[in-house]
Amino acid sequence: MTKLSRQFLEKLATGLKRSAIKTPSEWATQYRMMAGDFPGPWAWENHPWLKEMHDAKGELTVGQKSAQMGYTELLLNLVFYHIDILGHNCLYVLPSKTPDATDFSSSRFDAALDLSTHLSNLFSDVKNVGHKRAGSANLYIRGSQSKAGLRSLDINFLVFDEVDVMKQSNIPLAMERTSGKLEKIAWMVSTPTHEGLGINRYFKLSTQEHFFFKCPNCSRYTELLYPESIEICGDHIFDPRIKETYLKCMLCKGKLDHQQKKYWLSNNRWEPSNSAAENRGFYVNQMYSPTIEPRKIAESYFLAQTNPADEQELYNSKLGLPHTTEGARLSQQQLNDCKRNYHNGSFKGGKVTTLGCDVGKILNIEIDEWSIASGPKELDPILNARPKVIYAGITPNFEDLVKLMQEYHVMYAVIDANPERRQSLTFVNRFYGRARMCVYVRGVVGKTIHLGKDPNEPMVQVDRTAWLDQSLGRFRSGMIDLPYDIPQAYCDHMIALIKHFEKDANGDTVGRYITGEHIPDHYAHARNYAEIAFKMLVNREQVTEAGQVL
Repeated sequence: MTKLSRQFLEKLATGLKRSAIKTPSEWATQYRMMAGDFPGPWAWENHPWLKEMHDAKGELTVGQKSAQMGYTELLLNLVFYHIDILGHNCLYVLPSKTPDATDFSSSRFDAALDLSTHLSNLFSDVKNVGHKRAGSANLYIRGSQSKAGLRSLDINFLVFDEVDVMKQSNIPLAMERTSGKLEKIAWMVSTPTHEGLGINRYFKLSTQEHFFFKCPNCSRYTELLYPESIEICGDHIFDPRIKETYLKCMLCKGKLDHQQKKYWLSNNRWEPSNSAAENRGFYVNQMYSPTIEPRKIAESYFLAQTNPADEQELYNSKLGLPHTTEGARLSQQQLNDCKRNYHNGSFKGGKVTTLGCDVGKILNIEIDEWSIASGPKELDPILNARPKVIYAGITPNFEDLVKLMQEYHVMYAVIDANPERRQSLTFVNRFYGRARMCVYVRGVVGKTIHLGKDPNEPMVQVDRTAWLDQSLGRFRSGMIDLPYDIPQAYCDHMIALIKHFEKDANGDTVGRYITGEHIPDHYAHARNYAEIAFKMLVNREQVTEAGQVL
């Protein structure tokens, strides 16, 4: 047999072999090679929950998960299958271009090609971080922050990896990339953050499937849920008994041996909670992982008792559950407790008044009347001040804002600089010395107020989180008065903000306020700007305990 004949027969055999592959799970076991804890050809025994997920059908599939459960490798297999077998163009969206897309390209994609001769031969051009070519099929890797990077792409298969840390408003834009296709498939996966936000919002609209297995003790099908499925031993993280922590069946309470996990998980099935949904959704947590011992969950449990960031990490990354720490979100009851016997719009005059305005399609406005409680003179006056909300409302135009300034004798106003910067600038110049625009910036420490350097743009720069802590904290402490008929939208906007805790690069706990996509929080920022306006005023004027300017 000639060399040319042999090459022809090899190509024919390869083509026949590939044509026999009908599902992503078949492709994975045939062509994917792995390194790490489980080196060699792709296998299901250590991650059995992934098999059915590979072959899930539908326009959208959702994965709500804990960290390190093999979901990214699943997504890679799906991408490779769509490119290799179906010839589809694929878009893989990560939270940001740098470092997420760059790291993914080198540590995940390139590593997969290095381990597989089939994959390395499949791709003809892999030098570009954001664009990989395999014959006529293309893989685009993009960050969610850039609208430009998500436009003008012809896509059949779309992946969103780590939805909860993406720019949420750009997700629908990316989804549009497949809208013109008869055959279109999208996947979303992420560790969750809070109820109804990010991946949990999409998961709730899915079949919400949980991974069940036959208990080796009682032979009934059950699942691993927190806290019912774990017996935490010891009293603190340094207690040596923590090593005795074990998993248990929720039904019979029998011990489930971690070392035998791949055997008792082998008899399994996915069970939906919402079988009427069109989109499939899958949930799994770290208690299923063969590489994470139960004591690691116990360690996270003890850390969570004293640190809100560790508490958030336990529920989100370890358990794959949405969670809001206590006190991280205002309640309707806290707002109700601040309501007093006067109506919205009532004004007698004679005290300090400030105005805060959040700018959007409409203007959300809060006007406050301030009193100063007695207290140590060395304290910042704002700490002893008590705002009384005398007006909360909306208007579509800036001329009404001018009338409110005059009607309520507003002494200082802070208004959102964006998105209507020209109109905001016109307004503050009209009340020059009594009004400034505001932008939230990083690098400002605490409640420090930085004045803008451009004399043509009266501006203040503040830290968003520190000032929201101050302005929303008044509802928790009861140091604010609301009219009995405050608009319900005002209360809804205050409640919308959730303080999410995490650890920074130095391991320090930090918090930031987040809201769900399309959930308004405009009044909360108007409240914040009214608070900043008072600080600006007391820095400029002496204010008596009666709330009068000297």
